[in-house]
Amino acid sequence: MLQEITERFMRYVQIDTQSDPHSETFPTTEKQKNLSALLARELREMGIVDAEMDPFGYVYATIPSNSSKKTPVLCFCAHVDTAPDCSGTNVKPLLHSNYNGNPIILPDDKSQILSSTNHPGLAQKIGHHIITASGTTLLGSDDKSGVAIIMQAAQELMKNPSLPHGTIRILFTPDEEVGKGTDKIDMQKLGADFGYTLDGGGVGLVEDENFSADSVHIVIEGVPAHPGYAKGKMQNAIKALTMFVGKLPKDYLSPETTENREGFVHPVFINGNLEKAELKLIIRDFNVKKLLESETYLKKLLDETMTQFLQSRYSFTINEQYRNMKEVLDKHPNVVEFAMEAVKRAGIEPKKNPIRGGTDGARLSFMGLPCPNISAGEQAIHSVQEWVSVQDMVKATEIVIHLCQIWDENS
Repeated sequence: MLQEITERFMRYVQIDTQSDPHSETFPTTEKQKNLSALLARELREMGIVDAEMDPFGYVYATIPSNSSKKTPVLCFCAHVDTAPDCSGTNVKPLLHSNYNGNPIILPDDKSQILSSTNHPGLAQKIGHHIITASGTTLLGSDDKSGVAIIMQAAQELMKNPSLPHGTIRILFTPDEEVGKGTDKIDMQKLGADFGYTLDGGGVGLVEDENFSADSVHIVIEGVPAHPGYAKGKMQNAIKALTMFVGKLPKDYLSPETTENREGFVHPVFINGNLEKAELKLIIRDFNVKKLLESETYLKKLLDETMTQFLQSRYSFTINEQYRNMKEVLDKHPNVVEFAMEAVKRAGIEPKKNPIRGGTDGARLSFMGLPCPNISAGEQAIHSVQEWVSVQDMVKATEIVIHLCQIWDENS
């Protein structure tokens, strides 16, 4: 399995699937379908006859039940797209076999050095096969690790009919990184009772809660005038907007100063000119009440700023993005308990961590598919120093297979 999943993963990461937060199409980039089409074809080659990619780039497939029991239908889900944070073009995956603990220097940018100092997790991976990119792109382990794990688990289940399981549904989604991963899912077609996403860092983590998330869109319309004759007339939308941004907290309520269960507000896009300027922010918190308090705070800050630009107009629009899946999962404790047991059977001590981010599983949970997350081994995601341990992906594959058996045993 070690060699198979290595080759599988390295094949997938070389396909550019970066999504685009500014695109209005779905998927946001057509190139995501290149990987989706390959996955559907490989699933059919395994003998999964109904594997297909739909017009939106989703992949659906079924591993039929081989059990005499009436077992709930499980879905395993991962996303094919990679983050817009840094380049996903011409990814060159590098295999560092039997990692010896020495720093890893990435050849295409020798200033990019991975060591146990800046990546403490490497210290626990002595003897593992580590895969990195070459130093100028992300690797794409987020979430092609999850994709490779599900594909490997599917192959193991198809070629080993002695492993008992109910009906398994496989789902690969586009556009998770830009918050649209579940927008076009056909839940009736999916037809699953419970689900698990394979995404996130470490190994043996079971994540049953995540940030609740909203976005804010601010638009300021200033008062234009010729700059040579602007005294007492001009109100510059850029100056108004940057004055507001300058008032945002710098030592609290920001990503760079928060951790654990602390929330934040975060400007992610700014654009404009004298006449009109816009700003997009994201707001995150595990507690919805605190999320709403942050929104009220931002609106008050904007109102105060605009008292200095009384002739200008402005708008403040809030959009709900996703909510903490724990609200749903607490009603279905077996979903998480069985995942913890599967981790134990793989020989790992399970851990539960809150996700300081979002997941397709959060949205799926509120769409009627309770769906915690199982870690896929991803490390240093969204960066050129991204890496993954092949042995961690193998363990995650084992966890998926154990999960299928545990659900069957308890049916």
